[in-house]
Amino acid sequence: QVQLVESGGGLVQAGGSLRLSCATSGRTFSAYAIGWFRQTPGKEREFVAAISWSGGPTRYADSVKGRFTISRDNAKNTMYLQMNSLKPEDTAVYYCAAGQSIAQVASKPRYWGQGTQVSVSS
Repeated sequence: QVQLVESGGGLVQAGGSLRLSCATSGRTFSAYAIGWFRQTPGKEREFVAAISWSGGPTRYADSVKGRFTISRDNAKNTMYLQMNSLKPEDTAVYYCAAGQSIAQVASKPRYWGQGTQVSVSS
């Protein structure tokens, strides 16, 4: 199976930036679509972004379009989420996820990381 480990979360002021990383087990990293979800207490886990195994096609939630950028480096077995112009409503635990396709990642990922906290102050 695929193992996912997130890092890069922290506290930042509104308007600032953070870059999240997701390191994988690497055995078949290039064969999986990878994405990010986030969850705030009292709310369901929300899809944020996903990228195909090829690193080409991507998908973003409307709430983050134009501010967040997802990318992957198969050689380093790592996926990234660059978050710019952060808002207080972006505060959440962010989870790395993997699946067979972008559609699967966006709806029901097969694998999950443990999450990293992102807090944005106003």
